Amino acid sequence: MAVLTGNRIVTTTRYKLMPFVVDTILNSNVFASRMLTKAKKWSGNQMLFPIKYQKNNTFTSFSGFDQFSTSAVDTRVNMTYNPAFAQITIPLPLDELSVNATEEKVMDLMAVEVKSAAQDMADSVGTMLYGDGTGNSNKDTLGLGALVDDGTLVATIGGLSRSTYTTLQSTVTASGGTLSLAKMSTLYNNITSGSQKPSLGITTEAIFSLYESLLQPQERIAKDVSMMKSEGNMAKEGTGFIGGTGFTGLFFKGFPILADEKASSYSGSSTPLLFLNEDFIDWFALPFFETEPIKYKNADVKGNDYSEVMGLGFSWSGWIKPANQAALIGHVYLGGNLITDNPKRHGVLTGITSV
Repeated sequence: MAVLTGNRIVTTTRYKLMPFVVDTILNSNVFASRMLTKAKKWSGNQMLFPIKYQKNNTFTSFSGFDQFSTSAVDTRVNMTYNPAFAQITIPLPLDELSVNATEEKVMDLMAVEVKSAAQDMADSVGTMLYGDGTGNSNKDTLGLGALVDDGTLVATIGGLSRSTYTTLQSTVTASGGTLSLAKMSTLYNNITSGSQKPSLGITTEAIFSLYESLLQPQERIAKDVSMMKSEGNMAKEGTGFIGGTGFTGLFFKGFPILADEKASSYSGSSTPLLFLNEDFIDWFALPFFETEPIKYKNADVKGNDYSEVMGLGFSWSGWIKPANQAALIGHVYLGGNLITDNPKRHGVLTGITSV
């Protein structure tokens, strides 16, 4: 396309700068969006979750004067979680801010940089939430790689050994390379008991397409699924989803399968299909000391999943003036952790490459 660069044009016609930024780098971040938009409040230096790991074994039938056991039986133990923290730095030179403050300003440089960096951070957090928590010398938050495991890769969860407390093992099944409805049904059955069943399936875009190919034409009904997870699996009309729509899902046994480009970061396999019971998985957010929460809804940055997300739990340090630089430095913080108190209700098929 020819560009008009002649002096007659450039000296008489002003450039038009559109009043928003189009994001061409950040992509889908489905799981992180659902977790962070429904954050629960962190409290204390640790979060302890009592779990029951075995039955009281003193039950017995009897007759007459049979003696009963009077032994005390331990049936519970605490899972223990610690908070983790992450941040992103926003540096701005004062000379650029000075120029931006003139009457020709189209967008507020400071506001755009803060919102853009916060979205970059949310994208990085989305990747971290598929990991096992060992990144950056074990400073990362926990992710699905730790929560959905049978002890093969992550031996302990919540400070407890999965080999000692076997009910803390998730169902991890090697697919043998292929995906089938039968394998999906087996995984579903292994993590379901009565009304306790998966509420969300999450996978890569490629595997999402493989699942779609398994369905009969009349079954390929795509439905909008809320960006925010529900309070319970049976929240609304049996779907378990309330609020506005955010993603498009294909359903399996009453719950949606969603495609998330971050799913390939799952530390147990780059080609997983995860079944999660969201009644037993939450992001617990810990506001950072003396900071302000970030309100996320904005129109300055378009073209990604973050433009309309409210309340992701990030906080803002405020602007800091270095002693020896004409600049402002700010930090976006995120504190808390991804927690499950019932890993056996989650499962994963790994190594899927075809049907």
